[in-house]
Amino acid sequence: QEPLAESGGGLVQPGGSLKLSCAASGFSLDYYAIGWFRQAPGKEREGVSCISSSTLTYADSVKGRFTISRDSAKNTVYLQMNSLKPEDTALYSCAAQFGTSCPSVMGYDYWGQGTQVTVSS
Repeated sequence: QEPLAESGGGLVQPGGSLKLSCAASGFSLDYYAIGWFRQAPGKEREGVSCISSSTLTYADSVKGRFTISRDSAKNTVYLQMNSLKPEDTALYSCAAQFGTSCPSVMGYDYWGQGTQVTVSS
């Protein structure tokens, strides 16, 4: 079983909403920083948001539209995405790193396989 599994992606019209889930298996997310990343075709992977016991961050491009949250009972981190734009189209992946700070993209030990988000009319 994969340590991280994303779900919730799909096709949505501009202005719509999606809620992505990142479920962990084999370890407790409570002790990890969890980051959401996205990668569009032909572009580099970029950080979207991160949550840890001491940190909560968002990329400028998603501030005010996306919300990251954690459900310890379900061992799952969510990314609520509202007011979606075509430029949000990408493969969204979550990653986990033990500790209380959010590392750069190269600093994560565990990665999920991703879930595709397509924003189009």
